[in-house]
Amino acid sequence: MFPYAGNHRPSSGELDEDPVIRPFMLTNGRTQPMHDGLRVETLVRAAPAALSAPLRFESRRIVELAQSSKSVADLSVALRAPLGVVRVIVADLITQGFLVVEEQPEEFSTSLIERIRDRVRAL
Repeated sequence: MFPYAGNHRPSSGELDEDPVIRPFMLTNGRTQPMHDGLRVETLVRAAPAALSAPLRFESRRIVELAQSSKSVADLSVALRAPLGVVRVIVADLITQGFLVVEEQPEEFSTSLIERIRDRVRAL
């Protein structure tokens, strides 16, 4: 998964679970998305030809997950990756034309807001 902070030393079980990858490696060192306006509740879906694109790692997984509309928060939880990292990757995929931003409603339903809150807490 991601680097361990502080004085925490990973146990052998933690080391076997996921490889340690620094988030900035996934975003090529960028911390800000290139596409403005991506919020945790922004819904995206994969463009029709995105599955046949030569994408790798997290980008490929996001396209697979976004075959139906998903929020940026939902993608972050599914990838078990920090929200900021997912925002940068999603923004790249939008810029490249592999993801499309769904039209956002004027107001969000209570159930959607609660679902997003729960997903962000799960991070």
